[in-house]
Amino acid sequence: MSLSTSPAFFNSFQDDGFVTTAAEPWFKVKVQVIQQYFESFITNVSGKVNDIVFVDLYSGSGLYSFGHRKELFPSVALTSLQDNLPVSKWIFCEQSSENAKALKIRVNKYFRGKNVVIFESKPEHLLEKFRSYIPQSKAGYKVAIFCVVDPFSLDIPFTTLDKLNDLGFTFLIPYTFSLSNRLDYKFYLREQRDRLKKYLGGFRDFEKLEEVKSNVEFYRKLVKIQQNNMLMLGLNTTVSVHKLNSGLMEMPFYYIGFYSKQLSAKTVAGDIQRQAATQIQLF
Repeated sequence: MSLSTSPAFFNSFQDDGFVTTAAEPWFKVKVQVIQQYFESFITNVSGKVNDIVFVDLYSGSGLYSFGHRKELFPSVALTSLQDNLPVSKWIFCEQSSENAKALKIRVNKYFRGKNVVIFESKPEHLLEKFRSYIPQSKAGYKVAIFCVVDPFSLDIPFTTLDKLNDLGFTFLIPYTFSLSNRLDYKFYLREQRDRLKKYLGGFRDFEKLEEVKSNVEFYRKLVKIQQNNMLMLGLNTTVSVHKLNSGLMEMPFYYIGFYSKQLSAKTVAGDIQRQAATQIQLF
């Protein structure tokens, strides 16, 4: 058993009085699955590159809490720091000042000595920072960048992913956002129309969403459109599906997309399938 699935690790964090991020129990499984993708990525690039960089575009406070007892467990950011993995740098991004402060304190408390940079800003405002802080691949020197995009919203513009792709990023995108009877597909197509268009890049395929009649149909088509958009960027793509029991996403499942130029998406998907018997290949 790797540390990413160890109950001891998930239960090793204590209430420190700083802000935590409210979550549902399935978030813990999502964090574990993301860590499995990260470990697979490392396994497949190790020995082929000089540097491995982990980027979390929406890091939060570092700790989630759920239940009336406020049970704590680590976010993707802190979980990525746990193993003695051959990673040269971690870059965490968080636009909330309160969350960023808590994250910095927790990184220093639990993972002092790790090479961690924390930016307090939206990802779309950090492109120059990424260019400065992440070494670029060149002749005889290779860099692999694993980037988690998990805002639990449709906040990231596709143009930002396009620009990060130019910097050599590999993306892992859990397609999770509020989707319920109240915040349904009609809400996103009407009240959130401009935001949705930015998320999908404004391509003509957006018109296909106008035809949907249910949240499930809307969700499936949205993921398919972004997968096609990532293909247009020249990325290898795979999408996995995971069981879901949520009051925030009233769906029986959610998808996670993996997009990379450096790796075969099928190879990574195969690694994840072997680790999670409940996972099936989507497309």
